Amino acid sequence: MSIKSIIAKPLARSVTDRVMRRAMDPEATQKNVLDQLIRQGRGTTFGMEHRFEQVDDHTSLIQAIPLRDYEGLKPYFDRILNGERDVMWPGLPIYLCKTSGTTSGAKYIPITRESLPNHITSARRALLAYIAHSGRTEFVDGRMIFLQGSPVLDRTGPIPSGRLSGIVANHVPSYLLKNRMPSFNTNSIPDWETKVEAIVEETMHADMRLISGIPAWVQMYFERLLTRTGRNTVREIFPDFSLFVYGGVNYAPYQNRMETLIGGPVPSIELFPASEGFIAYQDKDHEDGLLLVLDNGIYFGFIPVSQRAGKGTPKVLSIADVELGVQYALVLYTNAGLWGYEIGDTIRFTSLTPPRVVVTGRTKHFTSAFGEHVIAEEVEGALRDAVKRMPCEVVEFTVAPRIAPTEGLPYHEWFIEFAKPPADLGRFAEEVDRALQDRNPYYKDLITGRVIRTLLIRPLSQGAFAAWMKDRGMNDAQSKVPRLANDRRYADGLWPSTTT
Repeated sequence: MSIKSIIAKPLARSVTDRVMRRAMDPEATQKNVLDQLIRQGRGTTFGMEHRFEQVDDHTSLIQAIPLRDYEGLKPYFDRILNGERDVMWPGLPIYLCKTSGTTSGAKYIPITRESLPNHITSARRALLAYIAHSGRTEFVDGRMIFLQGSPVLDRTGPIPSGRLSGIVANHVPSYLLKNRMPSFNTNSIPDWETKVEAIVEETMHADMRLISGIPAWVQMYFERLLTRTGRNTVREIFPDFSLFVYGGVNYAPYQNRMETLIGGPVPSIELFPASEGFIAYQDKDHEDGLLLVLDNGIYFGFIPVSQRAGKGTPKVLSIADVELGVQYALVLYTNAGLWGYEIGDTIRFTSLTPPRVVVTGRTKHFTSAFGEHVIAEEVEGALRDAVKRMPCEVVEFTVAPRIAPTEGLPYHEWFIEFAKPPADLGRFAEEVDRALQDRNPYYKDLITGRVIRTLLIRPLSQGAFAAWMKDRGMNDAQSKVPRLANDRRYADGLWPSTTT
């Protein structure tokens, strides 16, 4: 056991205990964050326009600051892009995080000197929590790979810009630099397909122990790795591979395929990072939900999703007012200068003390062409249940409504790329549909009332989603396939790849 491994255990316990003490008093912890944010934002253009001097609690905060999405704050972002200082946060951001934005096209999110640690230390806390609760430190003595965006940054006006993972790659702690892969040059390759081949070449003989990335892109890396080496499983190549770290999407739809590639299950940590801030992370293996990051530069607001369907301004709740099992849309107030920012993600709480959440979907990613309002959590859960009953391996999938078919009733159309298809696709579709009806009573009512018919699965050819993502300019290690749409903007692009 190395010195690094020996030191890791007491450090992990100390940091995790400190984090948990704050998490067990969420209201006070969030109040401290709010006070700091308002104090620092008071002298900015935004702070003066919204009378921050009158804000001293949650009620006055939501009265002073209206809800906005990216487009609503864009006039302020444009002033920052032009080099104006003290607009939403003191000074200028040190980076602009470029994201494709599943709800608003290309976006540039500010990252300030104060907000950068939120992204770095929250990920570090997740690893330390794993060590503290599992006692396992072997991964710190081997190589670690982070599949991410290029660390080579552009300039947007006076401010460097790039993908979040690429920005963070420029701030890797010194104690991880010797363990980290791939090399800077390989990580800087702009084309994803060329980059993944270079990563395979560079890593296939390494003592890889921690692998991190969005599951779909890690899956591609594994497939290329097996093809290049002629091995049957990743464990044959990396026998000490002991920790998989992922975020951005639900792992469940990918799990069967990933475990086949790996050669069995592997311990994992789920993260909830976003360009706007690091939201939550899995702090315990057997707990349902991710620990909300309450003490690191983000003040959270929560809008009950049920209010979104009504008229008028929805009520923004504080951490003191949330309830278990209710779906909420997230609102952020951050030390990156995001004020009343609707991030577009929805969550529900699985625990209040400490606050733990699961991601249920996106506020603009749902299927409700017939009033059913099916969300990502429901389609992912339905697919997971069907895979358990009829084993198969799913590479990727997305769902869209077919409102006006040439014959018969409308239906939900599922586009699925299988690595290993189910033995009976028709029966598998029935299993998925039954599981979806169990999760969504509105969908069930539409089926039983013969407003729509049961779903139809369109199997796609191998590599269909990767090609589709590339055509959309989304073939990088941060982009994700949208799970749902309320129209055909994703589905019609996949039609040429259907196999039936």
